[in-house]
Amino acid sequence: MQRRKFTPTLLSIVALGVWSRSWAFGLTETDAASGIRAALERGATSAVGLLGKTDGFLGNPKVHIPLPGFLNDAAGFLRATGQQKRVDALETALNRAAEAAVPEAKALLVNAVKSMSVEDAKQVLTGGDNSVTQFFVGKTREPLGVKFLPIVTRATQKVALVDKYNAVAGKAASFGLLKPQDASIQSYVTEKALDGLYLMIGEEEKKIRADPIGTGSAILKKVFGSLK
Repeated sequence: MQRRKFTPTLLSIVALGVWSRSWAFGLTETDAASGIRAALERGATSAVGLLGKTDGFLGNPKVHIPLPGFLNDAAGFLRATGQQKRVDALETALNRAAEAAVPEAKALLVNAVKSMSVEDAKQVLTGGDNSVTQFFVGKTREPLGVKFLPIVTRATQKVALVDKYNAVAGKAASFGLLKPQDASIQSYVTEKALDGLYLMIGEEEKKIRADPIGTGSAILKKVFGSLK
């Protein structure tokens, strides 16, 4: 079978070597696209499963959402002035809001995976160890953030986050301890929730690359195993 030749525009010579080696193992463009889509969907599903449950954020130090900006720095002072319950309730609410919103993001993430082109898959396959995650960030972070924001807003309303935040922020603002850009708790939680999602997707990507056979997926074994 004659191999196809690709113009080395965005791909380096090393990357082309890896891609050619993949062809030598019988890996076609369709295989590559299917494998990368499988990896992305697997990572997204895993991230949602890990984060979209009680203590998914609150109990995980890797993604735990702290109080925003100087409010976090001032937390000790506020607790010392009789605001401990409000400060603790706010921090818990931040994380509970993210936990409540994350499951609703699954469909958006999966739809982004399905739109991936063969060219995208080729570049991801021949990229670095976090190229799957970086593809997700580059292609989905902005649009997902726009769609995620109202989900977070609804979730924060369910836990009365705005009221809790305003109560604590009023105290912090009176001492000049809160940045104006931290005033939108919905945007803050959205960004932190997305950070957590991509972090956990990255963790799953590491597992797939380290042990594609262990995933139990034939296509992931074929695609990522060819890079070993």
